[in-house]
Amino acid sequence: MTTATSNRLLGLILIVALLVAGGRTLWVWLDKPIERVSIRGDLEYVNAGYLQDQLAPLIAGQSWLSVDIGQLRSEALEVPWLKDVRLSRRWPDALTFELYEQRPVAWWNDGFLLNAQGEAFAAGPISNVGDKPWLAGPQGSGSEVLAYYDALKKQFSTLGMTITQLRLEPRGAWRVQLDNAFWIMLGRTDLDMRLERFMTAWQRGLSEYRNDIRYIDLRYPNGVSVAWHGENDTEDDKSEQ
Repeated sequence: MTTATSNRLLGLILIVALLVAGGRTLWVWLDKPIERVSIRGDLEYVNAGYLQDQLAPLIAGQSWLSVDIGQLRSEALEVPWLKDVRLSRRWPDALTFELYEQRPVAWWNDGFLLNAQGEAFAAGPISNVGDKPWLAGPQGSGSEVLAYYDALKKQFSTLGMTITQLRLEPRGAWRVQLDNAFWIMLGRTDLDMRLERFMTAWQRGLSEYRNDIRYIDLRYPNGVSVAWHGENDTEDDKSEQ
């Protein structure tokens, strides 16, 4: 190796070393503690103060360049009411959270809500979400129950009635409450036929006694059984029908 070649190699090594050292110095200079956090989003149910309290622990002790944006986003999505989160750095020491709120369409089981996709999320400190139906079912059945609610809602609206509760029992039987008053026991089989039987009976005069009805049982091969207020409950277990 000639002297000239050796000198060029040495010079290249020194340049690389200087770049590495400079890069480290620049990184240390840029990687400051996070001093400011901004929250953006069209929030209807939760306020920015609540979200700041939830998000602040996630960035405690983090620095501006070193923070793992992907990991931080995953942790932020665990906060109740957040459907989606987008994060960006802002020079020189700030983070911006772009937050997308859950849109509840129904209450679900105890202390949960459903979004339009049938996904359950915790209500947290929020109790006022407007007039929403109460749905219930086994774990993971939110989308099924919500889909059936939407189908039943259209049918009962033709009779001028509103669904206030819909339940899917563990063994697959359905029951629905109308107008925050009486229940209809649908069971688990022949649902369309049973609903048609109810609608026929309702239109033929059963509606005149709506204030006296405690529940209507459609789980019979033929006909409709009505339990009235003031009567003893002698209902048989027909949850498998």
